[in-house]
Amino acid sequence: MEIVYVYTKKRSEFGRQCNFSDRPAELHVDILPDHSLAANFTVRDPCNVTMQCAEEMSEHEVNTVRFESESRGINHVEGGWPKDLNPEDMEATIRYRKKVEKDEHYQNTILQIAGLMEHCSKQNNATDIYQDFFDDEEEAEESEEEPSAKTINVFRDPNEVKRTATSLSWHPDGNHKLAVAYSSLEFQKAPNDMSFDSYIWDIENHNKPEMTLKPVCPLVCLEYNPKDSHILVGGSYNGQIAYWDTRKGSQPVEMSTIEHSHRDPVYKVIWLQSKTGMDIFSASTDGQVLWWDIRKMSEPTERLVLDPSKKGNLDNALGAISLEFETTMPTKFMVGTEQGPVVSCNRKAKTPAEKIVCTYSGHHGPIYALQRNPFFPKNFLTVADWTARIWSEDIKESSIMWTKYHTAHLLDGCWSPVRPAVFFTVKTDGTLDVWDILFKQNDPTLSLKVCDEALYSVRVQDNGRFLSCGSQLGTTTLLEISSGLYRLQKNEKALVSEMFERETKREKILEARHREMRLKERSRSEQSREDEAKEAYGEESIEELVTRAERDFFDMLKAEMEKERNEEKERDKVALRIRPLSDAELEEGATIIAHKVDEQVRGVR
Repeated sequence: MEIVYVYTKKRSEFGRQCNFSDRPAELHVDILPDHSLAANFTVRDPCNVTMQCAEEMSEHEVNTVRFESESRGINHVEGGWPKDLNPEDMEATIRYRKKVEKDEHYQNTILQIAGLMEHCSKQNNATDIYQDFFDDEEEAEESEEEPSAKTINVFRDPNEVKRTATSLSWHPDGNHKLAVAYSSLEFQKAPNDMSFDSYIWDIENHNKPEMTLKPVCPLVCLEYNPKDSHILVGGSYNGQIAYWDTRKGSQPVEMSTIEHSHRDPVYKVIWLQSKTGMDIFSASTDGQVLWWDIRKMSEPTERLVLDPSKKGNLDNALGAISLEFETTMPTKFMVGTEQGPVVSCNRKAKTPAEKIVCTYSGHHGPIYALQRNPFFPKNFLTVADWTARIWSEDIKESSIMWTKYHTAHLLDGCWSPVRPAVFFTVKTDGTLDVWDILFKQNDPTLSLKVCDEALYSVRVQDNGRFLSCGSQLGTTTLLEISSGLYRLQKNEKALVSEMFERETKREKILEARHREMRLKERSRSEQSREDEAKEAYGEESIEELVTRAERDFFDMLKAEMEKERNEEKERDKVALRIRPLSDAELEEGATIIAHKVDEQVRGVR
């Protein structure tokens, strides 16, 4: 039986607004049961029904089409001039411009275009309702969000033979590009067909590098020029320094000569804050720090040998594996060595010996990372062996704070550029650790497994939000950390300053206490030796004293005679005949000895 109910509406009410209202229920039809239909059905007893507690879901796979983007440049040239007019002739162009400006059609066209241009300008100047007007505020409200990090992009070495991403450098303007230096740290095992290329990546395009840098030898380090973003400088495995201008192509513009370069791989290059913006200095495990002007790479402008004895002996020099230079301290720089000590240097010293100021010892292996705190330059971070340590310039005996000893080696680390209490470390087990010393010091605030192979390098953007990690197989991972790790917390600067001062004061007290204990121990040992000598001297009998005095006397005579004889032989002169002592001389010597022994015996009694 089909039930139909027709809703009708007047034509004049079409399109009007529907005003709904509450009303009681209405019964349109009532169908009574028909008992005669029961004979057509069969009762199922028992009735088996299959039930599933979990929700049924279907599984499928979708393979998207890869989108490849390519960057291209456009060269704009001046146009619109007549064929018979030379645009380079200034007088001719001025005359033609004056002639056109007097034309009535030109004036009407300009008036029409001006209105459109004004409208577009007003659109561009409209207020952005999403703009953050308080970016410069140092203090922000504490976030209750849990510390976290997520992977944004992954850039892989495009070559078949994978190399280690040994150095990372962010583009100074906008941080939208990342320069990565690739080289094999197992130099003796490097295959012959290994590529020497390094790359510049656009962080939004991981499919293809934006630019390829082609050095003559693998690059161990690579740095952007902070004043000119088109220029990069790199240190090679063979010790040479090269620089590139991205406007001039992939080949290096100039390289240092082999005979005046480093003898070992260049592990670090840093740009100096100079008027020209073309000065750098480099460090290598050959024990040298060299200063360069990239406009003249034939030889270094200055040289320093890291000899701890301050004699300038290259054979005794400490191998440099990391560098640190703070622009607010233009005369100071620090070098991390592969033997463990950190060498503090003064560039403006008059002599090479005075350039090495002091050393800080506390690690058991090479200093892979060395960086001053961007907010408190007197405190610096070192990463080596199994720990990361925070030092104060005033304490040379030990660090003021340090992390626990990890099971895996630490290979790199750096401070957050926006939060003075946060720093990052990477380890050989592929883990990234984020430390917030205001929150806790025993364990990292966030520990993230980035990849399965070892992480060799880490670098943070200037805004502190994004960081990149380079691995042993050439994989560079771009990560975004949670807002609580890159937004300045309330009173954070004051709290970190107070913490550093407190730990520095504590270490000074401990250092003074240790010095006092060492002095007491030294004086106690000297006193005990003197007491033992007096006791041994008092216990000797008179006969033993006489025998010892005679033996000492004759031993002295023999030594003097032997010395004179050797001197005569060296000068090729006739040997002096030494006559034997007469009986009278022997008796006189024995009398003198007996007299001295008698005086000593009286003093003992």
